[in-house]
Amino acid sequence: MTGEAESESGTHQDRQGIIVRTSIIGIIANLLLAAFKAVIGVLSNSIAVTLDAVNNLSDAMSSVVTIIGAKLAGKQPDKKHPLGYGRIEYLSTMIIAAIILYAGITSMTESVDKIINPETADYSAISLIIISAAIFVKIILGRYVKSVGKKVNSSSLIASGQDALFDAVLSTSVLASAFIFITTGVGLEAYVGAVISIFIIKSGIEMIRDSVDDLLGMRADKELSDGIKETICKEEGVSGAYDLILHNYGPDKTIGSVHVEIPADMTADRIDEMERSIAKRVFKEHGVLMAAIGVYSRDDTDEAKAIRHEVFRIVSSHEGVLQMHGFKVDLEKRTMNLDIIIDFDVKARDELYDEIHREIQEKYPDYRIDLLLDIDS
Repeated sequence: MTGEAESESGTHQDRQGIIVRTSIIGIIANLLLAAFKAVIGVLSNSIAVTLDAVNNLSDAMSSVVTIIGAKLAGKQPDKKHPLGYGRIEYLSTMIIAAIILYAGITSMTESVDKIINPETADYSAISLIIISAAIFVKIILGRYVKSVGKKVNSSSLIASGQDALFDAVLSTSVLASAFIFITTGVGLEAYVGAVISIFIIKSGIEMIRDSVDDLLGMRADKELSDGIKETICKEEGVSGAYDLILHNYGPDKTIGSVHVEIPADMTADRIDEMERSIAKRVFKEHGVLMAAIGVYSRDDTDEAKAIRHEVFRIVSSHEGVLQMHGFKVDLEKRTMNLDIIIDFDVKARDELYDEIHREIQEKYPDYRIDLLLDIDS
């Protein structure tokens, strides 16, 4: 695995550099926008523009946290943390979310105060031009940061890019309120500020929720898991891949384990060769390190095939059963092993399991049935 580890290390360094460079661009752009908007907001006495400037400042702080998180996550594995520090990126995303949430709450407080104690705004032509330019910059910045985030699988960059695009929409609403005030004399700045605050708070809450999901561990991406299974099944002698479990130790480090179904007469040497080949293929095509590859032996004698077919008929006749695998029957010892996966949407999963077990046992009363309720990961 040495070559794979070196490749992973090089890829990680490249990814970290891209995240840092992109974040620096975001910091510079947001600081400039925050400065311009703050001056305009104070001169025009517009709470909406001022709060928009605060939002840009929080975006710049978020980019700083993203850089720090990427640097810390890039630390080499050590004795205490043998799988590295990749999950620090999820913590940095939570910090960014907290910054955004604080900015939103502060903005809401200021907006409500201005609604209760209104002040007349005074927009100049230059302020409107700068706001319009800021909208254009935010669109370009948001599209760029989000696309880079998707390319390097960085949740922090994706969130920052989406937030920037959302800022462009909010700035547009500020511009619209300015034109309404100029043409009708109706001041909507404080109300627009309140709306902006709501969306900022919502964005912060959603980011916290997503970060918690990453830390808790979520179901693997279906496209990735299906792709890995397809790659494994290309290996000669493998008739199925099951029980795939992927452990995420950061956006760019995933370790997996799987069971493969192979002929019962495959030799130990061939199994060893197969496992090594699978591990190399999966890493090369999907960037996932396969830490363990277990085996299910498949007996293709006529009697074993007939029993397997009948048991499959019993299992698949029940709605909510997603899969049967790992079937093994010992005709001499009269034992039968199999795993089934029942959809989590089935409320009475244990009752369904008991029913399936009972039906198989009734069909084969002289066998000891070892039925495992597996999970759909």
